[in-house]
Amino acid sequence: MIHPALLFLAVVGTLHASSEGLEGSPPPLPWEAREFLQAHNKARAAVGVQPLRWSPELAYLTTELVSFQRDKMGCQFANLTASKYGFIQHFGRGMPITPRIVVKMWLKYKQFYNYANNTCVPNHMCSVYKQLVWWSSLLLGCAQSMCDLNAQTSLTICFYDPRGNIAGQRPY
Repeated sequence: MIHPALLFLAVVGTLHASSEGLEGSPPPLPWEAREFLQAHNKARAAVGVQPLRWSPELAYLTTELVSFQRDKMGCQFANLTASKYGFIQHFGRGMPITPRIVVKMWLKYKQFYNYANNTCVPNHMCSVYKQLVWWSSLLLGCAQSMCDLNAQTSLTICFYDPRGNIAGQRPY
């Protein structure tokens, strides 16, 4: 059973996959999906990378995965090493985490990326940033779930297609 907090993305996937809006255009995305997409595309535009498009299929998959991780795995990160999609995950605690805030947190990893030699600064990670701006990724789907309402903890997962952050290649 899908938790109500995740329903918005599952509904988006269903609407886009099965119907069209007026004059053949898809129905508008809910604010959460728009916020994920706008925040990603702003960061991508800053480095000259093409914008992503929202994928109802990826949104559905992340919705299912976030629900499973919350309900069956105690809101732990999913093991996605064998995933055919690029991905980023975030576990937040202590404050409400909007899609825009999550992307802003992921963008902080840019400071650890050395474009000149395509590496991360020693003792730091930058793969999150590299996936976010990966030049060949075209589609995005994300979902969030509150794990514990009292502690304000949440899990966010985004999938990117095609997969990015490939060893030896530059993100943009």
